[in-house]
Amino acid sequence: MTGSAPATAASPRICPNCDGFATVAVSSGDRDASGRLPTLAVDCSACHGAGTLPASAAQFAGGRA
Repeated sequence: MTGSAPATAASPRICPNCDGFATVAVSSGDRDASGRLPTLAVDCSACHGAGTLPASAAQFAGGRA
């Protein structure tokens, strides 16, 4: 195929709260009797674990965001 690539939808923005690292492991204390470190998987509260936010209305209208 030659020529320019077809137009695609606006890509979603990276979440500004987590910078795209939507889920993190947080240690919850000391090691247990078997030597394992208990961890909790915590999602970003702004993007709910997606890492991205929807594009703004200005981007859909062709304006500057």
